[in-house]
Amino acid sequence: TEIDLLYGLLEQMQPSPVVTLNRAVAVSKVRGPEAALAMIEPLEDRLSGYFHFFGLRGGLLMQLGRNEEARIAFDRAIALANTAAEAAHIRMHIDRLIKESSERTPAKKAH
Repeated sequence: TEIDLLYGLLEQMQPSPVVTLNRAVAVSKVRGPEAALAMIEPLEDRLSGYFHFFGLRGGLLMQLGRNEEARIAFDRAIALANTAAEAAHIRMHIDRLIKESSERTPAKKAH
């Protein structure tokens, strides 16, 4: 809660979409992923080339069970990754999405 307040002050003193993005991380811990997603959605145009925007968006969508949208955001994050480590981190989330999806969808039996 305190970190959210501090980011709120920073937003007032030095407004920027990246500060808001960072604040959304704190908000997600206190108020949940839906509140954080609502904060970052208006930033998409200004952060359309920013790896961390799409990584966070994908993570929030995944927490909300919106896996198809999460996958799209994660794919965009990988395309924007500056390092192999960033891309690998996002691939771990995609692998988790795939695993969870396959666990929920039972395999069809051949006739």
